[in-house]
Amino acid sequence: MTIMVIDKLRATVGDLLAARGDRNPFSDTEPLFTAGRLDSLAATELIVALEQDYGLDLATADFDISMLDTLRDLSKLVAAAHS
Repeated sequence: MTIMVIDKLRATVGDLLAARGDRNPFSDTEPLFTAGRLDSLAATELIVALEQDYGLDLATADFDISMLDTLRDLSKLVAAAHS
């Protein structure tokens, strides 16, 4: 996983948080959805961004929102799709 991809993911998540009035910093391992910082609408927006930006197909039956809960989870998901 390149630094550029991680930075882009961080920017995407930061934008989603900012759109909801949350400009507080977040770490790579901080829960975003389970902690309530992001909601189901943000999950949909994030899924669309991941599909458009990285070509991921998250419409599989085994997909779970917990796979997107932290920046580290997002990085692993993108890395796995491109390996």
